[in-house]
Amino acid sequence: MFLLNYISWNPDPEIFSLGPLTVRYYGLFFAMAFLSGYYIIERMFKREDIPEKWLDKLFLYVVIATVVGARLGHVFFYGWDYYSQNPGEILAIWHGGLASHGGAIGILVAIYYYSKKVSKKPMLWILDRLVVPVALAAVFIRLGNLMNSEIVGRVTDIPWAFWFQRVDPETVTLRHPTQIYEALAYLVTFIYLMFLYWKTNARLRQGFIFGIFLIGIFASRFVIEFVKADQEAFEAGMVMNMGQILSIPFVVAGLYYVSRAIKRGPIQTNEGKK
Repeated sequence: MFLLNYISWNPDPEIFSLGPLTVRYYGLFFAMAFLSGYYIIERMFKREDIPEKWLDKLFLYVVIATVVGARLGHVFFYGWDYYSQNPGEILAIWHGGLASHGGAIGILVAIYYYSKKVSKKPMLWILDRLVVPVALAAVFIRLGNLMNSEIVGRVTDIPWAFWFQRVDPETVTLRHPTQIYEALAYLVTFIYLMFLYWKTNARLRQGFIFGIFLIGIFASRFVIEFVKADQEAFEAGMVMNMGQILSIPFVVAGLYYVSRAIKRGPIQTNEGKK
């Protein structure tokens, strides 16, 4: 049986520079995440005859909420000891440091406001649609992490192990490519959510697609954390790291919304009667 020895990984995170302007893979993938999300939601809104102005406001709210929430999540969940002593660095987002759990919380806050002020519909109505492209965005973000050689896995001897040269420049240290594991898990979740929305009546079961998203994303995150290197020094020796602790409430919420949607059944709409 053919086995790889290991994969040597050392890409330049920068694609190109033009004077002070630097284009990085992470930024490119981030932009692709939002553009693909806009396209998917646009198709959904057209299918359901939703006003176009709702889409533009939703896009603006989600972009701001994702960046602000992810940044504050990193500051408070992972780096408060540092940022409490260096508050000026909180705004220095270009130095790195975004937390997906914080991004999720930020989006929930933004959708609450959006539901009250714009759509006048229940939060779950937009969440059932929004989480579909968000799952794809998570794929792009983890690919960006891969190009940055960050969020790496623990040391291993598996045949597909990566030597992240930027992380371990002195010695050949083989690690799990956890960014790829997460990207694949999120891609599977995205494909399933697309199937649920376009090929079933799941969109009429309010909260069902949202619940499946929470379970798919955060359950896989919980499992993959077992082979992920500690992100911060305080996680050393913890039975469950911060990523796992923060994932549990999301998984529980997902199970609740799925069971709730199944019990209540599909909502009655003209679309459901066609």
